[in-house]
Amino acid sequence: MNSHPASPGHPRTGQPITALHLQTYRVPTHSFGQDQPESDGTACWDSTAVLVAEITAGEHTGLGYAYADPAAAQIARHTLWPLLEGEAVLDTTQHFWAMAGAVRNLGWPGVAAGAISALDVALHDLKARMLNVPLFRLLGGARKQVMAYGSGGFTSQSVEQLQQQLGGWAGQGFRAVKMKIGRHPENDLGRVRAARAAIGDDVALFVDANGAYSRKQALGLAEQFADLNVRWFEEPVLSDDLAGLRLLRDRAPGFVQIAAGEYGYTPAYFHAMLAAQAVDTLQADATRCGGVTGFLLAAAQAQGANVPLSAHTAPALHASLGAALPNVVNAEYFHDHVRIEALFFEGVPTLDAGFLCPSERPGHGLSFKVQDARPYRVSEWRSK
Repeated sequence: MNSHPASPGHPRTGQPITALHLQTYRVPTHSFGQDQPESDGTACWDSTAVLVAEITAGEHTGLGYAYADPAAAQIARHTLWPLLEGEAVLDTTQHFWAMAGAVRNLGWPGVAAGAISALDVALHDLKARMLNVPLFRLLGGARKQVMAYGSGGFTSQSVEQLQQQLGGWAGQGFRAVKMKIGRHPENDLGRVRAARAAIGDDVALFVDANGAYSRKQALGLAEQFADLNVRWFEEPVLSDDLAGLRLLRDRAPGFVQIAAGEYGYTPAYFHAMLAAQAVDTLQADATRCGGVTGFLLAAAQAQGANVPLSAHTAPALHASLGAALPNVVNAEYFHDHVRIEALFFEGVPTLDAGFLCPSERPGHGLSFKVQDARPYRVSEWRSK
């Protein structure tokens, strides 16, 4: 344990990190009345895992979370916590790179990145609380809200369910909605046509294939989707197929944004995607890419490449990050995470005519509803 002396000018923020509380959860889809697993173009799931981290220094505690497998808690406990205990709260950049270096032999992408993300979010929330400022203002305060788009439309839904969900969001004032495609390509055009009918002509329609198509399939469908005024084609091919994404970006109709990046865990991933000129819009997910620090690094790279950034899922967190940064064009109001975050947290951001408004309270404004979350708990660990 390495402790820093308290700064005489800032006695509160100079206090060392003293405690970590980790909890893991698994929330089944049937908890919200789903009678079957959900699916997209390439995956099927019947539950969502959540890692919740609380870090304490002095009288303040910061809250972080990530949508990560329970295994991430073991990495946070055994590999990352020894690097943080006794350290200064304000040194969040130092802590990020120390944690990244510590998982070199474990593999940074994936589970380890989830652990880093939860702890980094908790550290930034703790810093903002100690400074008594909202997180979005601490990070720059570019604006007081960020555009949200309703996201769901799973391939497991019937056409009627699809229309009801997307049409409902349109009725609430969302300016854009997104649906999943790719599991049954022969049905996709009909489902997209039904979605367009449900939302009308004034709401932007996004589609997400999660990498389900071949390059030629995606090219052909891009033309057909364009006839239905689809403005956003996410992961038309696998996100690691940078040449394929570049092909789609070059060949798809001019108004169709090719988007990818949600599986970015490291700064190097975003660098490679931008260097390949593979996307019109880069996506980043703070619960995967290293929390607040990782998201800021992705945003800076996107800014340098003159490519807009979109915040992927976790709307309760991305409301603050999206409002903080000028090049974040939207935040995903993801159906599953909206329900989980309302269940787990007090202070979730409000929606105003399709815009997410971050909290003006210190930190990100979220507090953990322990009793409501308890039925879904898998494990718990406290440092002291």
